Amino acid sequence: MDPALVVGFLVLGAIVGFLAGLLGIGGGMTMVPLLTFVFTREGFAPEHVVHMAIATAAATILFTSVASMREHQRHGAILWSVVLGLAPGITIGSLVGPQIVGGMSTGVLSAFFGVFVAAAATNVLLDRKPKPTRELPGRGGLIAVGGGIGLIASMVGAGGAFMTVPFMTACNVPMRNCVATSAALGLPIALASTVGFVVAGLSQTGMPPNTIGYVYVPALLAIVAASVVSAPIGARAAHRWPVNTLKRAFAFVLYALAAYMLAKSFQTWQR
Repeated sequence: MDPALVVGFLVLGAIVGFLAGLLGIGGGMTMVPLLTFVFTREGFAPEHVVHMAIATAAATILFTSVASMREHQRHGAILWSVVLGLAPGITIGSLVGPQIVGGMSTGVLSAFFGVFVAAAATNVLLDRKPKPTRELPGRGGLIAVGGGIGLIASMVGAGGAFMTVPFMTACNVPMRNCVATSAALGLPIALASTVGFVVAGLSQTGMPPNTIGYVYVPALLAIVAASVVSAPIGARAAHRWPVNTLKRAFAFVLYALAAYMLAKSFQTWQR
């Protein structure tokens, strides 16, 4: 493999790991457009590049979520009762999502990703204030919400925090607890998503070497090597930096990435 490509994957891993630890969001949503660009430049089959990018991003979250979760746990910020309540639904939804993605064309999947990233960025900017009386739902409600979160998160290769954080803040959970708890929830999402993408990709033809299902192993290893170092640094910074200001700046980055994926979708349909 080209050494410059490995360096690029390492830099990408360092950036997304830091953002995942700092904001509880951004790992998959940042990574997928960039991996799509790299895989396209490498000449991988066009019908697989977005699927591979999403699957590889999901697999990396297995490692970044653990690194970030450990740091947040040191601060006692993870609400484990919420994790246990959401995890069953999240696991089921995350197993189903990749099977749906496997049947989508590159153009449709690119558009789907772009729209959801833009929606996530908008949600960050709106910064809605929750109703003071709203609380987390009961066990049945948490399982249902978790199912929806797992389904969508697995389809875009994200750890789900772009939905779990707004959901918890709307239920008057303190922001730092939201970020920490979403980091812990990234683990069941990533695990189930990765299994789902491996299964969905095994039957595909025209895949490049060094793939397991849809997961591109060289990118996974390089990104993980850097992100497990930078994710705890981001998590520590989350307890000191003005996170709300950083989130607004990050929203504009997400808009740019969403625009790239929508443009790719348009280009695919023009062929």
